[in-house]
Amino acid sequence: MTGPLSGIRVVELSTMITAPLAGVMLADMGADVIKVENPEGGDPYRNFRGGQYSPHFCAYNRNKRSVVLDLRSPEGKAALEVLLGGADVLLENFRPGVLARLGFEEARIKAINPRIVHCSVTGFGSGGPYVGRPAYDAVAQALSGLTSLQVDPEAPRIAGPTIADNATGQYAAFGILAALMERERTGRARRVEVNMLECALSFAPDAYGYLTQMGIVSDPYLRARTSQSYVFACSDGAMIAVHLSLHQKFWMAFLEVAGRTDLAEDARFRTRADRIENYEALRTLVAPVFARHPRAYWVERFARHDVPFAPVYTVAEAPEDPQVRHLGSFFEMEHPEQGRLTAIHLPIWLDGERESHPRRPPPTLGEQTEEVLREHGLPPARTGAG
Repeated sequence: MTGPLSGIRVVELSTMITAPLAGVMLADMGADVIKVENPEGGDPYRNFRGGQYSPHFCAYNRNKRSVVLDLRSPEGKAALEVLLGGADVLLENFRPGVLARLGFEEARIKAINPRIVHCSVTGFGSGGPYVGRPAYDAVAQALSGLTSLQVDPEAPRIAGPTIADNATGQYAAFGILAALMERERTGRARRVEVNMLECALSFAPDAYGYLTQMGIVSDPYLRARTSQSYVFACSDGAMIAVHLSLHQKFWMAFLEVAGRTDLAEDARFRTRADRIENYEALRTLVAPVFARHPRAYWVERFARHDVPFAPVYTVAEAPEDPQVRHLGSFFEMEHPEQGRLTAIHLPIWLDGERESHPRRPPPTLGEQTEEVLREHGLPPARTGAG
């Protein structure tokens, strides 16, 4: 592997999204991430929609090597001990206490390798009244208040991407990198703890700022009102979004595009504070204008008037956008057995390029078991893998 983290070895004991996302971020930067999976199906995300190579699994596990170990067996435990002895990072998302029950309590991990950075990802932390509960994205979003910022209480339903899961994975990677930097300076290897509840809370600091500084309880549309963000349906059924922010020039240009410059003198909309207060009235007045023409018409007009805007793409349309194509955000990998798949680059450029980022396709279950064990001087017979 090449990249800025080349030479860093990570042992990943994780499933689903949180820790695997942290692992893939480290792997994309060149770390050697060894994903240890159980022999009875491996990461459950593998078969989330059937089979063993689901889009869900592939999204969070490229550039890793898969090793199958039965951690309930003496052979599997012994093999894991050897892997930990040669690692820089242990990344896991077991519930609190599970790793200790497997025989790898914190003291033993440090005895095996005093320089290892141990990152533990949990739902609610290592203590407290919810410590034993299972946690998934919808749970953390609901507890943190994020769901209340996205769901219409009159027609409640979960929608959108896995925000709490993804935020947790990113914070975990950040914590690991900080700990590795400190270890290089001081020799001290930290235990990094990240939990989904706090990561979800920290993902919406402005909502808690409104509460504590202004006494305002946020609702799903407060941010849109405050930032003066709108989405409009066009005559062809497509949608377009605009974000006027706080600049008066954007407001005036928006009115010019819409052909409603008369609204500049309307007492309800004269100032930004007025427009925040009367957001719904403004949206209702302007929406019919955009329904008169197709999206392409409005794209051209907004671009010409320098208004912050974007067409609202489906995930099928976004990859074809000229800017996305210019950036080369998507790339293809090919697995010798599973065939070709498309992935999204880590959105970090170094010195104007990202050619150093590894491009290893997600592994099949146990694909590199023999390879990794051989590197560590372990014969397959000792692993408890079969």
